[in-house]
Amino acid sequence: MFKGARQRASRPRRRPRGLLAPLALSLSLTLPGALQAAELLMFEEPGCAWCATWRAEIGVVYDKTAEGGQAPLRRVDMTLPRPADLEAVDPVVFSPTFVLFAEGTEVGRIVGYPGEHFFWPLLSELLARLDRGPEG
Repeated sequence: MFKGARQRASRPRRRPRGLLAPLALSLSLTLPGALQAAELLMFEEPGCAWCATWRAEIGVVYDKTAEGGQAPLRRVDMTLPRPADLEAVDPVVFSPTFVLFAEGTEVGRIVGYPGEHFFWPLLSELLARLDRGPEG
């Protein structure tokens, strides 16, 4: 090896500083909700058999569907204090209850789990309300 190559190899490498993390933080601080317009809240409680059935039939594929892309799932334990950002959601009594939540307001809900053949059309109707706006 020649002298220049040996010197270069022995120098410690500097790690480039990433610009994406500060950019992502900046966007999250300046544009709240801009990256995620809607979410599907699943209010559930421990031991809920219908919640377990939903997770087995729908939950395993939900995030891979167009509906899951439009309104990502957020599970909320009904036995714990409600998160501060969900105070605008009307009271929930039964589990599971699915609430479509967008821009800080409740768009609509599905109370209970009626089975996969009914769930998807009911969810599609809720998601259609997003496209119609507040009057729809």
